[in-house]
Amino acid sequence: MPFSYLDLRIERTFIEGTLVAHIFDVAHDLNIEPPEKLLQPSVAAERAGAIIELLSPRVMLGADGKPLRGEWSNVEVVPERQSLRLHVRYPLAAPVGTLTVATIMFPYDPQHQTFLNVYERDALTQAILDRGRIQFDYFAGTRQGAIAVVGKFLPIGIRHMMIGPEHLIFLVGLMLLGGTIRQLVIIVTAFTIAHTVSLSLAALNLVTPPVRIIEPAIALSIVYVGADNLLVHDGRDVRAWIATAFGFIHGFAFATVLREFDLPHRALAWSLFSINLGVEIGQLIVVAAVASLLSALRSRSEVVGRRLAFAGSIVVMAAGTFWFIQRVFFPQGVS
Repeated sequence: MPFSYLDLRIERTFIEGTLVAHIFDVAHDLNIEPPEKLLQPSVAAERAGAIIELLSPRVMLGADGKPLRGEWSNVEVVPERQSLRLHVRYPLAAPVGTLTVATIMFPYDPQHQTFLNVYERDALTQAILDRGRIQFDYFAGTRQGAIAVVGKFLPIGIRHMMIGPEHLIFLVGLMLLGGTIRQLVIIVTAFTIAHTVSLSLAALNLVTPPVRIIEPAIALSIVYVGADNLLVHDGRDVRAWIATAFGFIHGFAFATVLREFDLPHRALAWSLFSINLGVEIGQLIVVAAVASLLSALRSRSEVVGRRLAFAGSIVVMAAGTFWFIQRVFFPQGVS
């Protein structure tokens, strides 16, 4: 079978590992015929140096961005699995924050998969590495691991806010009518709170609405904010509630991105916190920039400010309508 197995156990000062590889794969790369020769302990011992030299460079570990050098030993025969087991030990200069594991174990076989098990105390995290995914990042359940999670996912939250056209248009639409800094901060914080709730529910697989519903719903929320700007009456400001609804919907959409990281359960809380903190920071940056610009325009001419709010709301509605039609009637064009 085109499988190999890599088990790693993280301790404070070292990482202990075993690699189990099928004799057929090892024999292929060492030109040994027939492969069953490797099931003889004497042949395995004789070829131990060549086996280690073959496989050790194909297992690449890094701790917090720095490569680790393994000490390989003990090639054992595992006859019931028609495999060989190798042992490795990686000394650590400091406790691990992020452990990076990368491998293409047997490049000759495009179907080959390496099953990875990472043990830390009583916790087990699993992943599958193959040609489509050669690297896995593991965040340790330590203070260093928590810092690493925040360092990775805080920028993701900020970038998620900054490069998402729907999010930006929605946010600008909410600011077209102006308001005090306090009002605007309440609006973006309402979004973040709702985003946190739905992202957490989806990431924990408690609530997972289908994408075919969520994506058009996001577009409709953009249409609604533009329409609300045009229909608003003095004294009525429901923008915080609109932001809450949009944030709740948008969190479900972003959860699919988070699942791709295969985070261990204990890292999930820190990643959710970091992403949503990044979203809040990104929103406040946009609010500061856009609100300052709109305020400057209104201070020069109240008429220009009203016209800008009207025209901007029309643009927001048009963008939301376009995305809604695209996602309902042409879903194959949606990334």
